[in-house]
Amino acid sequence: MARRKIDLPGKLGFTTQIDIRIGDINYGGHLGNDALITLLHEARVRLLNTENLSESNCGNGIGIVVTELEVVYKAEAFHGQSLIIETGIIQIDKVGAKIGYRVNRSEDKQEIATAITGITFFDYSSRRPARVPEAFLRAFG
Repeated sequence: MARRKIDLPGKLGFTTQIDIRIGDINYGGHLGNDALITLLHEARVRLLNTENLSESNCGNGIGIVVTELEVVYKAEAFHGQSLIIETGIIQIDKVGAKIGYRVNRSEDKQEIATAITGITFFDYSSRRPARVPEAFLRAFG
């Protein structure tokens, strides 16, 4: 099977640091794939918060739904290590956006994973997709 590659821009814009907790470790003794997805979620929330937005309100009460996820794992990470997660909006269209993530160990800068999530803007009151809110466009467009 050919190995997938995620091409991200050189700079994603927002950086946050997250420590690996014992609950993030799997039976192999390293960061579990499910835990990495949770850490990506935390980074996404922190990115939105920098612009006073949230997953439930990206403007005018419009939230988001994660509709796609692609992850390429590159190296192990272990309990007690710290990860630097660089995050940024890499594409915006009519009803959604793509968010890129680059995950590195802080102590040696080793790349642990790259990822992309696709989000769809969603009006939870009508239970329907919505257009990109103006507040999101002002913040990230």
